[in-house]
Amino acid sequence: EPKGKYIIKVCDGTACHVRGSEVVNYIVRKQLNLKEGQDTTNDLSFTVERVACIGCCGLAPVMTINDQEVHGQLTPEAVELVVDDLLKRNVTGEVYSGNV
Repeated sequence: EPKGKYIIKVCDGTACHVRGSEVVNYIVRKQLNLKEGQDTTNDLSFTVERVACIGCCGLAPVMTINDQEVHGQLTPEAVELVVDDLLKRNVTGEVYSGNV
């Protein structure tokens, strides 16, 4: 399956799992309108992957974008803000500012 321009990895290691990685994954997939069994958006902009461990257990729950941005201690609201920012950057071509 082709990968998107932005690859979002949601950690599902033990620490992240007990701290809500299921909710993180659900919100990301919902905001990107991904259907059950679909990992990449139709326009090939985004791919969502669940990974065993990112290695930032103290920041759980964690997700990364293109293995360059690490977003930790995620609340449902924070996940929405990160994905909203990513959707905006996909349209505008802006680079991550580190402010989300």
